[in-house]
Amino acid sequence: MNTIRDYRDSVHFAGRIWSFGALLMMLMVPAAICIYYNAWPEFTAVLKGFVGVAPIFWTVGVIEVITYVPMLGTGGSYLGFVTGNLSNLKVPCALNAMEAAKVEPGSEEGEVISTIAIAVSAIVTTVIIALGVILLAQIRPFLESPVMQPAFDNILPALFGGLAVVYVSKNWKIALAPLIFMVVLFICVPSLASSVGVLVPVGALLAIGVARILYKKGVL
Repeated sequence: MNTIRDYRDSVHFAGRIWSFGALLMMLMVPAAICIYYNAWPEFTAVLKGFVGVAPIFWTVGVIEVITYVPMLGTGGSYLGFVTGNLSNLKVPCALNAMEAAKVEPGSEEGEVISTIAIAVSAIVTTVIIALGVILLAQIRPFLESPVMQPAFDNILPALFGGLAVVYVSKNWKIALAPLIFMVVLFICVPSLASSVGVLVPVGALLAIGVARILYKKGVL
């Protein structure tokens, strides 16, 4: 028991340092760019962007901590949250590895397996991204050609469409109401397209309200 406690204490110590270090690095990059070019964003613009993403990412972040930490264990949780892309890539890798090894999530054996699986997943992701950056220079003329321009004009809708499929497929009954509401709203009032970020909390509240009603009626 003392060995396990010492191991987890050491993981918590190192995990906190790396977590705060990663957070500091993410904040220092835009801060350094702003200092170097003496170009600072307006507070209203930052607040508008914050209001648009906070209800989604902060809620998901809290839920992921509560949901995934008991399954992944101490080491796997720190490693997964620091390297990112937890729910879509690293958690499935860890769960599949534990299932293949026939160990229970949350057990000591499961924690070892999940840590190894998440580490391998993080390394593979990093290598693929590095190769993509290196090889990007070779295909840059093709990517900048007029033939490819329509594809790049639709990158943002494609990204959000892919994310929408992931979240909508988890529970389409809840997602249907805010989706229909937003589609009808933007069709009726196209000028609201510039205020998408502000309307994100509205959609979140609508989804919560619909989920509550469906739960009360026994649909969920």
